[in-house]
Amino acid sequence: MYLEFSDNNGKKYIRICETNRVFDPAKNKYVTKKKTIKNIGPVSKFDDGKPDYIGRLKASFLAGKPILEELKPYVCKVVPQEVYNIRLTEGTDDCVADPKLIANSLLESILEDLDISQLVRSYKNIYNVNYDVYGLFKLLIFGRILSPASKWSTMKQLDHYYTPIVKGDVGEYDIYRALDFIYEHRNAVFNRIDKVMTTKYKRVTDHVFYDVTNFYYETDDPDEDVVVEDEITEPGFRKKGVCKENRKQPIVQMGLIMDKDGIPISSEAFPGNTLDHLTLAAAFKNSVSSLQKSQRYIFVSDKGIGKGSAISYAIESGNGYLTSRTVRGSSKNEKAWILEDGYIQESENFKYKTRIVKKKTTSSTGQTIEYAEKVLTYWSREYYEREKNEKKSFFEFAQKLIENPTGFKFDKTTSPLVRKYLKKNVVNKKTGELLKTSDLSAVIDMDSLKRDYELLGYYTLATSEINMPDKEMLQMYGNLVEIEDQFRVMKSTLETRPMFVRTKEHIIAHLTVCTIALIVLRMIQRKIKTQIPATNGALFTSGLSADRIQTALNKWTVEKIGDVYYRFGGINDPDLLLILNSFGITIPKKCYKLGELKAFKGIMKMSM
Repeated sequence: MYLEFSDNNGKKYIRICETNRVFDPAKNKYVTKKKTIKNIGPVSKFDDGKPDYIGRLKASFLAGKPILEELKPYVCKVVPQEVYNIRLTEGTDDCVADPKLIANSLLESILEDLDISQLVRSYKNIYNVNYDVYGLFKLLIFGRILSPASKWSTMKQLDHYYTPIVKGDVGEYDIYRALDFIYEHRNAVFNRIDKVMTTKYKRVTDHVFYDVTNFYYETDDPDEDVVVEDEITEPGFRKKGVCKENRKQPIVQMGLIMDKDGIPISSEAFPGNTLDHLTLAAAFKNSVSSLQKSQRYIFVSDKGIGKGSAISYAIESGNGYLTSRTVRGSSKNEKAWILEDGYIQESENFKYKTRIVKKKTTSSTGQTIEYAEKVLTYWSREYYEREKNEKKSFFEFAQKLIENPTGFKFDKTTSPLVRKYLKKNVVNKKTGELLKTSDLSAVIDMDSLKRDYELLGYYTLATSEINMPDKEMLQMYGNLVEIEDQFRVMKSTLETRPMFVRTKEHIIAHLTVCTIALIVLRMIQRKIKTQIPATNGALFTSGLSADRIQTALNKWTVEKIGDVYYRFGGINDPDLLLILNSFGITIPKKCYKLGELKAFKGIMKMSM
């Protein structure tokens, strides 16, 4: 038995129906016959006023615990095992397996829970969009999570899903029109998600995390700067810069802001030759309204960002910062302080000390601003061993050089290792003459080399919050590793690069899609962690990695067998079971009729 909702003079009515398969001699095959068991009455008579009453009613009936009292007699207390009589004919398509993805139903429920569906549909009406922009928006998100590909290849994935993703006919270039739509309204989308995360999921933004990465293109030619009207130059977007993956192709920069739970708040894109620290002010100014209008926040970043204009922006805007600072690039006085005594010895593996220093910065109007900064320096054996291992070849050379400077051979191999320690007034730049072994002690800045060797294992943090507890500084900065994990997910699981769109608008739209796809993945991980106590841990990603979620969701399929029956695939997979269980979704091992299959979407809505 199943629920059916019929229309009568504009009103919806509830009734109990049953379908049976009978053999039709005239057609020489089994056909489905529907029978009405009971008319319950109009929906308006029973509606409890809460959202999606019909969906919740269907789901509760399917689960055997109907929220409507009148339906309880029609729920079997002991469900007899059904024997399926499936008739297949040789030579027909029914004999060939054709499973379709159904994981999009879960992903769509998350998008609806984040209120994106309502936002996009309302904008579609306001701007008289004549194609299914929300369907294409979903297709881009689903494709990025389940099977990342170019935009053309994503369009070809429409037939991979059990339920239609896009309504109506799809034009050849509609996918690019959808990218234009996303570009125009990306800030509204990020704001809507933030509103839901703040009100429903209690997002806190007293500390936010910011980092920058870049994505490369499979082209050798950077975009040219273009002079537009009034002699204003529009800089090219794909530019050659310092690529995080040491590639020579043009890149674009992306700044990502995330909350303390590791869920992205917003992202912003910049030309590839933009220095990391110059992105922060623009990223925060263009971010969600809650960061612009709400309570004061502290941004957490690494040393490549937390300097110069980034610090000036934080101080001038009345916010704060927590960042790392270079140790070997610090001043002589700072290095001396780092190596002095005065540390609090936590254990033989960790020690730290702090001090307050006076600092100055220049505001956007050119005024000098004075402020106090708390500096925390620590030594970690773990960091010491890692750094020593990373620079093993150099420090082996340095140790030999320190112990016996005149006895070490100085040639083309060892020259690059000590270039930074050569005293500038000795090298002959015109001839490039290599120095003799006997001259080594004269040209090497031995004090500088020894000091750098002694600084192994030291790390420095700095914050505008002079009253922030020492341990909180360490903990907050340690959480920055989460944003680096997100970049890895974007570059691997979501395959954000190489990018196959070329205009600035489409590049930004593509990065917006990837950021929203990442938010959806993080919401799944959040659900796993909060709903499955055994997976709770220090990191919010505890439970399943993004790769395993992607693999598991691709195993979740549905397949038609015979005339009226459907069966699920992949539900024995442990990772998929973990995902479904965390959302409260139970799939009994049985064959399903079409009405029962459609009811699963209602179950997933209830589980959000």
